[in-house]
Amino acid sequence: MDKFINVALPKGRLGEKVYEFFEKAGYECPAIKEVNRKLVFENERLGVRYFWVKPSDVAIYVERGAADIGVAGKDILLEYEPDVYELLDLKKGKCYMAVATMADFLDDTDRTLRVATKFSNIAQNYYRAKGRDIDIIHLNGSIEIAPVLGLSDVIVDIVETGSTLRENNLVVREKIVDISARLIANKANYKFKRTVIDDIVKKIGLIVENL
Repeated sequence: MDKFINVALPKGRLGEKVYEFFEKAGYECPAIKEVNRKLVFENERLGVRYFWVKPSDVAIYVERGAADIGVAGKDILLEYEPDVYELLDLKKGKCYMAVATMADFLDDTDRTLRVATKFSNIAQNYYRAKGRDIDIIHLNGSIEIAPVLGLSDVIVDIVETGSTLRENNLVVREKIVDISARLIANKANYKFKRTVIDDIVKKIGLIVENL
């Protein structure tokens, strides 16, 4: 059994903020703050190993056991439904998933609704629960342009400030779910490293509560 606790952190500002939680909880790794292109960082004394990965890949590393724990957005967990434990809401990276349309859009419920999104599973589940017939248009780039060009009737996307929507004459019609960063764990590894992982969850939980 690996003596290290392996932690997958999302590259970027969110990962840097979350690392500060681990640092304050007593699981620091000074090497991670050095300016270099390294992706893996260890503190052998504390038995902790961090690595940076693309945010959408964190859940894969955790689910497959390459990481014991990691930090992933609730949007990723809802979209891909990885088989992991969700241990803690870190209350960082807050935003929400929403349905948005052109400001003058009028919905005709007698016809199939065309939905452009990066989050096909979330959109499908949302409209299935409403009993609505939809045609999913899966896009990877700027979703906001789809209704502007008549490709879709609505979009399902993450909203932070809403400024991009407003600039493209789009408005939020329905809020689907709140999104934030979550601490997740590999199910098998959690059983073997439960004492350390529970300690991390407890200490970071206290930090989050006092934000």
